[in-house]
Amino acid sequence: MGRFVGRHKELETLVSVLARVGSRMSVGPPGLCVLVRGRRRVGKSRLLEVFIERAQVPHLFFTASQQGGRELRLFAEEAVTSSLSNAQAFAGVTPDTWDGALTLLNSALPSDQVSVVVIDEFPYLTAGDLSIEGTFQKHWDRYLSKKPVLLLLVGSNVAAMEALNTPGRPLFERGIEMVVPPLSPREVADIVRSPTAAGAFDAYLITGGMPMLCDEWPAGATVDEYLEAVLDDSSSMFVTGALRSLDAELPSEALARDILTQAGSGEMTFPNIARAAGGLQAMSIKRGLEILTARRIVVRQVPLSTKPSREARYWVADPYMQFWLRFVGPYLPEIDRGRGDRTLERARRSFSPWRGRAIEPIVREALQRLLPINGIDAGVVGGYWTRTNVPEIDLIGADREPVAQSITFAGSIKWLDSAPLTQADFNELVTDAQRVPGIDVSTPLIAVSGTVVTAKGAALTLGPDELLAAWT
Repeated sequence: MGRFVGRHKELETLVSVLARVGSRMSVGPPGLCVLVRGRRRVGKSRLLEVFIERAQVPHLFFTASQQGGRELRLFAEEAVTSSLSNAQAFAGVTPDTWDGALTLLNSALPSDQVSVVVIDEFPYLTAGDLSIEGTFQKHWDRYLSKKPVLLLLVGSNVAAMEALNTPGRPLFERGIEMVVPPLSPREVADIVRSPTAAGAFDAYLITGGMPMLCDEWPAGATVDEYLEAVLDDSSSMFVTGALRSLDAELPSEALARDILTQAGSGEMTFPNIARAAGGLQAMSIKRGLEILTARRIVVRQVPLSTKPSREARYWVADPYMQFWLRFVGPYLPEIDRGRGDRTLERARRSFSPWRGRAIEPIVREALQRLLPINGIDAGVVGGYWTRTNVPEIDLIGADREPVAQSITFAGSIKWLDSAPLTQADFNELVTDAQRVPGIDVSTPLIAVSGTVVTAKGAALTLGPDELLAAWT
């Protein structure tokens, strides 16, 4: 099936659940259901294909495709050619309802050995008819769970998949929840064969940890070399992938897409988005942001301190989408006419300042994974800012959010190609940190640099190598 890198934790989880199905065959209803969610193009389907290939058990893999009444026929066609022991139960039969399709599925499942059934993009089946959830619940409770089957319901609509397991919904507490995240910076480093940790973070920011984008990356190539190759090809996954994701995730929400364009280009506060959107009413912008945050496309964050704040910022969750919205999407016409060199030059000029902002949530996640270090710990890691951004602190550690009881550290990030985090940078942090509610002179200060830290006085200094180790 080609080269497959990473996903050790996810594969171990699936193998463990499959083993539980086998171990329950003689002690009760053996079937188990897993609700698998993850953003589009994050590699969910490939992960499950590899899992099934390695498990070597009878299986059915069906992918819904928003084709309405044709879905049942497509499901029956997939089922009859599957490796389930009695797949011929579907021969010559096209069920009229999902009730009939699941009745046939129960007949096709073996009773004496473990099997796997995957329903990929499950929300596509239920989007037009929520009663289908109830049909699946009925058949799971009465019949399917009594077979030694691992049922995997998979979806890219993260909010819809989360809602499946909420009180009042038919499948509530029927399934184990599993999240498939993007590849980690460490996994990206392994795929692109980056010679340095700093280069690995660059590759992660450009690809967002999306496996198909990483597969386009020539081994050992720099960001510049990669971008030169993919921007020279208007059909490359890098150029087309974000547009396809937007078409799938926001097919009819033109307002939300307009607002996403503003947030992706760096307009991160409500007033700035409103000014950039030009003429949109506040309620329209609010509704658009609600759609984007509900679908986990945009993240809302407030300053972290011991006092509440309403100075929210919005940022695009996927760094690849951030980069695409800023440097690629607005210039698709010139890429289409063979002038990707102009797009590349524009990205070259602005890459460093863009990266300096885009790396912040990645550093926060790394810290969350690494702590405690040298007696420094935190329950959550965020940032602090005011309406005027004076002061603005890149890193704040606290016991909880959104309003902390205590601040455990503050820190500064300077992520440039060659410039270190200097004593002047650190002295500015010392001064600005004292203006954050909850910080006093005893609060430890952290210095993070993309190169080196030449400043003295930090309780902890971290560079790319130490941060990359968070995902080892």
